[in-house]
Amino acid sequence: MEFDDDATIGGGNLSDVRGGGGGFPGGGLIAGGGGVVGLIGIVIALLLGGNPLGGGGTGFGVSDSGFGAAAPPVSSDLVGQSCKAGRGPQGRVDVFATCAFEDVQETWTNIFAAAGQRYQPTTLVLYSGQTQTGCGVGSSAAGPFYCPADQRVYLDLTFFDELRADIGAPGDFAQAYVVAHEVAHHVQKVLGTNDQVAAAVQKKPSRENELSVRTELQADCYAGVWANTAKRAGTIKLAPDDPEEAIRAAGQIGDDRLQKSAGRKVNPESFTHGTADQRVRWLRQGLEDGAPSACDTFKGDI
Repeated sequence: MEFDDDATIGGGNLSDVRGGGGGFPGGGLIAGGGGVVGLIGIVIALLLGGNPLGGGGTGFGVSDSGFGAAAPPVSSDLVGQSCKAGRGPQGRVDVFATCAFEDVQETWTNIFAAAGQRYQPTTLVLYSGQTQTGCGVGSSAAGPFYCPADQRVYLDLTFFDELRADIGAPGDFAQAYVVAHEVAHHVQKVLGTNDQVAAAVQKKPSRENELSVRTELQADCYAGVWANTAKRAGTIKLAPDDPEEAIRAAGQIGDDRLQKSAGRKVNPESFTHGTADQRVRWLRQGLEDGAPSACDTFKGDI
């Protein structure tokens, strides 16, 4: 995967707080079940009206319900970097992730504009270990996540090592898929999908897991829409095997596959993200169709 030759990091929607401190006394700790198991779980709890920081908890090993403001943007040597520096195995992973994020944002801005709507950008927060967020203290154990409370995407870059070594999904386009998936949750918030899902769950709580899955699959499809649109616009260049990197990643983090790899019995009623086949199917849908309208996972079978 390559970016447009003139692409550079602007920094307007970047907060680089790596090395800027860890947890906060008294704050709730966002802690997933390890890596991808927590990739979107916290987000879903928030989207569906739950509070993963509350005393009752949602199975994510959290404590108090302290909320705090996210760290403001700070100066970074990333600003002004050419996206060329993030190319290839010897490139800077922070440059690559940030350039991918900026391309995803630019693409969605253009998609919204073409539909006569205004996209409200999110911010990428790069952190190490733990960081304060609008949803409490975020931990790298949760994997990348989007916090609806402060409308920011949080990423500890060590996750990409896990994606390659532990999950079995190497490749820069697999990394870009992760970034695009998180931004897709912000797109859902801007479009009002979050509120609609929360209202549906409040009306019928038994649908919570089903709607969680549908929300996640739509984010996968939106990630594919970004790649299709950006490729056609010429802001990214994909090698022939790049799409398969993302498809492999999507398949590796299906609920059924994660449960099997953890030595557990596959339990469809506990799914929150979708099966491997479902995640691959909807990512392909976005990659091949390229239109957000093709990503209506809330109608019919999935």
